[in-house]
Amino acid sequence: QKYLCNNCNNILKKALQTLCGHRYCSACLSWIVRNNKNAICQKCKEEDPSTLSEGSLLAEERAFGDAAINKEISELKVHCVTLGCSWSGIMKNFEEHQSLCEYALIPCHTGCGHMVMRRKLADHLENGCVNNVTMCQKCKRSLSSSEYQAGWRRKPEPCECSPSTFLFSEFLSFLFQQNCSTPLINKDGCRFSEVGCSFRGSKEKIKEHEKTAVGAHMLLLLQHIKQLKASLCTAAKAPNGSIPQSELNLENKLHVFENIVAVLNKEVETSNLEITAFRRQSELDQNIIRGLELKIAELHRCLMQKDAGLSSLHKSLLFSEQASYDGVFLWKITDVGRKLQDSVTGRTVSLYSPAFYTAKYGYKVCLRVYLNGDGTGKGTHVSLFFVVMRGDYDALLPWPFRHKVTFMLLDQNNREHIIDAFRPDLTSASFQRPVNDMNVASGCPMFLPLSKLQSPKYAYVKEDTLFLKCIIETN
Repeated sequence: QKYLCNNCNNILKKALQTLCGHRYCSACLSWIVRNNKNAICQKCKEEDPSTLSEGSLLAEERAFGDAAINKEISELKVHCVTLGCSWSGIMKNFEEHQSLCEYALIPCHTGCGHMVMRRKLADHLENGCVNNVTMCQKCKRSLSSSEYQAGWRRKPEPCECSPSTFLFSEFLSFLFQQNCSTPLINKDGCRFSEVGCSFRGSKEKIKEHEKTAVGAHMLLLLQHIKQLKASLCTAAKAPNGSIPQSELNLENKLHVFENIVAVLNKEVETSNLEITAFRRQSELDQNIIRGLELKIAELHRCLMQKDAGLSSLHKSLLFSEQASYDGVFLWKITDVGRKLQDSVTGRTVSLYSPAFYTAKYGYKVCLRVYLNGDGTGKGTHVSLFFVVMRGDYDALLPWPFRHKVTFMLLDQNNREHIIDAFRPDLTSASFQRPVNDMNVASGCPMFLPLSKLQSPKYAYVKEDTLFLKCIIETN
């Protein structure tokens, strides 16, 4: 299951791992992100919708290549499911096999509409393809292969396309030409498509394919030549059993051709040896690359851990800079207009202040403000609350919390500060010793009317900034 894409459910291709830990094909992830705004990992939804987090958001820049799983997939043992084919090997060699499998059904390249087995393509072209025509240079007639061969036997005087008058160079030209002027080269695929190779791709991929498939191409060519030779020998025999001098000349030329085939066989063997050596070297190189990829992945993990450590240290430093240890805390809130709008729309309903303390080893507390109000003040007032947090020294402190708390919203023209104060309700759970990170907030839901906050008569908000002050009596 771990080798399957969470989108297409097929074997992963260029696997990418997202921040939530699930894997997608590179192309699948790109398609999902391109066609879905704020796409959520489907696997996260299926496993437990309640655990959805920011890490479940899908984005290409937040995913990384999973070198380990790609390596495992490339070494999976697979076999060809084409009927009659007994090939088996590993995944990374399967694509090359698919382009050469003799039992695979491929469309005839002449456009006749037939699907034929690759190994029988030559026979189909020779005996069954209605589009496989040849043009005679002398008579300029377009004939099918079977009509052309029948014409050789019928003509009292052979034309230039008759096998009895072929020069060897012309014979080779005939072998690779569909007619006297058009080469049998599939512009969209491999140059050896006419002898059974069905590989298609860009110019660069075709060049790479032709370099790596020399042996296979030679075998396909040899098979095609043998079939052609058999057809020529059949066509060359006279009806009365005698062999004319012209046919003897052809037989001699065929012997020469057999010698060339033998040379080609040796070339194939040499090429196979070179390919084997190349593959061994390639495997060694791949092992080195995999080792380097593993090292890079390990370094990447170490960097992520260090980044997380630095982030935590940065937060600690900010906390240390902003922390107060005497029960008096001044909170500066910037971008008030945007934050008020976020509170109205529900995007960010409330804001928490940094933590502060009543003493070096005292109570740990913070403030919570609802700029658009909460409870009875929702939509009409600014609500300000006091929160008791779990601290490191709670075991040494008296409980419940009983110190008087004073809130102040400072007028930045120093004319009319807003002040409110309360004493803790000792029976409220808000002031008992915390069992979680923080207790339920308690304070003033109707601390300040919004109309007064936004009034130009006052300077509570100046340059889009306001100041809240909290004073805790510690005597």
